[in-house]
Amino acid sequence: QVQLMESGGGLVQPGGSLRLSCAASGSIFSLNTMGWYRQAPGKQRELVAAITRGGSTNYADSVKGRFTISRDNAKNTVYLQMISLKPEDTAVYYCNAEQTDLFLSVRNYWGQGTQVTVSS
Repeated sequence: QVQLMESGGGLVQPGGSLRLSCAASGSIFSLNTMGWYRQAPGKQRELVAAITRGGSTNYADSVKGRFTISRDNAKNTVYLQMISLKPEDTAVYYCNAEQTDLFLSVRNYWGQGTQVTVSS
């Protein structure tokens, strides 16, 4: 089992910055891609950013140039640095981790989410 714990959410003004953290614990062997998703009221959950074990990244078009995902494999932690925040970034942000076993079976784990609110 893998447990994910998000932190760093809160209320911020438009144009402000926040850094989200997600720490993985438990059976953390073979954690592969980790990422951040978000879900706004009335909308489906969407991928925000993802990062592989080797550091390759992928971002949603809406956040390119503003958000940066990174990870510290030694600490089993993934981060999301968010700058130039907009009201439309308001959502619950969820951490996701992918684990592949010896038989190439893939499991996904989710955190409980952290609220990000961008408002004056």
